[in-house]
Amino acid sequence: MKILQAGALKLGIDLTAGQLSAFETYYAELVAWNKVHHLTAITSYQGVQVKHFLDSLTCVQGLVPPAPSVPTLLPQFPPWRVLDVGSGAGFPGLPLKICFPQFRLTLLEATSKKTAFINHVVQKLGLTEVSVVTGRAEELAHRSAYREAFDVVLARAVAELAVLAEFCLPFCAVGGTFIAQKKAGIDDEIRGALAALAALGGFLRGQIPVVLPGTEPRQLVVVDKVKATPDLYPRRTGVPAKKPLK
Repeated sequence: MKILQAGALKLGIDLTAGQLSAFETYYAELVAWNKVHHLTAITSYQGVQVKHFLDSLTCVQGLVPPAPSVPTLLPQFPPWRVLDVGSGAGFPGLPLKICFPQFRLTLLEATSKKTAFINHVVQKLGLTEVSVVTGRAEELAHRSAYREAFDVVLARAVAELAVLAEFCLPFCAVGGTFIAQKKAGIDDEIRGALAALAALGGFLRGQIPVVLPGTEPRQLVVVDKVKATPDLYPRRTGVPAKKPLK
């Protein structure tokens, strides 16, 4: 895990021996399960370190105040309530939990074989204060236990920002933060989502470039939750993707 260790240190995360061992176990379980259940197309040792683990950890750049440079080590984060929407095989939520065990993490994923894998890894690593939910964001966001209940909401997905925001911002508490992991060069998509963000109670704080070895440029789109999301949103399952907010 030398690539992960070096990349994490550049982000201000000094991984302990125990954390590196946890990532080794995570990798081994991912590869083993992937032989039976297709969880990811990326399975090489280097590829998982960079495109899954390290990519997940870059989310911390959206959780610290802007600074001229990344500090030597990150400050201690509070025990935030963190939600990972569309978690897949646990990214970005589980790598962040390994590094910041104080986070109270919920992982939301619609595919049961993937939530079964996430539960397996959580138990294998002995992680606590982790909840794994099988379901759709359009439905769960209308339940009182989840609505505007999280300090940080994360999404690593291919949906356009306006669609992703409708899935995620209803979960985010006022004063909280929504971070979307996106590819670079989507300025038109972001401008086109500004009205949707405003309608959902969000305000675009900024875009943070993400550079990972051997990958195309990426970015974090960071949105502050400045007011409550109207009860109408998210609309029923399938509607946000078919008719994105304008």
